[in-house]
Amino acid sequence: MNKPLRRVSVFCLALILALMGWVTWLQAAKADTYKDDPKNPRVAIGKYAAPLGNILVDGKPVTGSQATSEQLKYKRTYQQGSLYAPVTGFSSQIFGSNQLENLYGDVLDGSDSRLQSPADALTRKRAKGGDVATTIDSAVQKAGYRALGGKTGAAVALDPGTGRILGMVSTPSYDPGKFAGSDSSDQKAWQAMSRDDGKPELNRALRQPLPPGSTFKLVVAAAALENGLYSSVDEQTDSPDPYKLPHTSTELKNENTAAPCKDATIRTALQYSCNTVFAKMAADLGPHKVAAQAEKFGFNDDEVDTPVRAAKSVYPTDMDAAQTALSGIGQFNDQATPMQMAMVSSAIANGGELKNPQLVNKVTDGGGNTVEENDPKTYGTAMSARTAEQLRSAMGTVVDKGTGSNAKIDGLTVGGKTGTAQHGVDNSGTPYAWFVSYAQDGDGHQVAVAVMVEDGHAARNEISGNGLAAPIARAMMKAALG
Repeated sequence: MNKPLRRVSVFCLALILALMGWVTWLQAAKADTYKDDPKNPRVAIGKYAAPLGNILVDGKPVTGSQATSEQLKYKRTYQQGSLYAPVTGFSSQIFGSNQLENLYGDVLDGSDSRLQSPADALTRKRAKGGDVATTIDSAVQKAGYRALGGKTGAAVALDPGTGRILGMVSTPSYDPGKFAGSDSSDQKAWQAMSRDDGKPELNRALRQPLPPGSTFKLVVAAAALENGLYSSVDEQTDSPDPYKLPHTSTELKNENTAAPCKDATIRTALQYSCNTVFAKMAADLGPHKVAAQAEKFGFNDDEVDTPVRAAKSVYPTDMDAAQTALSGIGQFNDQATPMQMAMVSSAIANGGELKNPQLVNKVTDGGGNTVEENDPKTYGTAMSARTAEQLRSAMGTVVDKGTGSNAKIDGLTVGGKTGTAQHGVDNSGTPYAWFVSYAQDGDGHQVAVAVMVEDGHAARNEISGNGLAAPIARAMMKAALG
């Protein structure tokens, strides 16, 4: 063979070897990547080739599947979609999925390897879709949804002893079934939701951090007791009224000028929601001690997973003394989700031990066999049992004699804390109404609730945690324990 021909032959052989290597790499190392790529139409075809498994509430499906005449043979359906959308999320043939529908997508569509029988594994056959059982109590969910009504807001109810989420409501909501398919009506429904100024697709319970207002005073009170600034909720504090913010000429006053806030005890200060007491308390403690306490409740943690991840609730530490004082009443740059404030109330109700919030109880395969079960997990110890008992007692006074009277429930022990959070330039925005609470029945069963009403369609001077948010919390607590 002459030299030029030999060179051409070697070059062609090298090309063939390179091509074989490339194909081998694609079929081995990259096969799963391409197989699972959402842009691969086979992914959607496989996902919707058979009925999906279901998301369960009280052991009953709140989702389903409907046969179609299209290439994607089944589409997702939802029962009471608007009620449970903050729990399930959506599964759309066009727009993908989110929340539980996304996180447990491989279970629901049968592609999770844990669902496969040995024969399925050998033949690479997709198993029957499994089910995801939530911790939601339908009575609590419905009570919160009805009570929120046409308001913009959110509510979360937790079982303090286990962390199980009994209710998670966000309004306005949306029906995920309206855009689950792939025709023009589904696209129009999606576009209408996306253009809605009310942002119905936003899960406000988990993903809307806002100033917590006076509900944050519970965190400051816990910090004061845990750090020995005061020995009990009935010890007199050192609190002038009005209170001049440190190193400024600005005087902070109380909403109720007739309230007995001067040198008030923590109990009285919570009862009347005295700004001056908690602003001074936060300044005396300093931002790092308050932050350390807030972080024990879950603030500044960007990985609070339910398993749907909650937005980070923030307590800033780079503050001067005046800003620290304002942060003590839930203003300045404090930010909290309803889930976060429910965690605060839950820890107080549970003797200081905070459980991880948990939305999924267990996962089963297509035959009903359990493949995953979620036991309660402890987030941490937020405070001592004595501090928790002191705060429960003071929160009881808020409901029995103070600003939280609308949360009273006959036959139950109820404690709470109201909040009205200012926002906007020079506090020009419509305030947010908050209420956090716990309730206990005679057998020791408990529930912790946090409610935030973003827009109550009421006059500014009529917006309050007791007026707007407490009745919603009351409805959910009653449904849980009544």
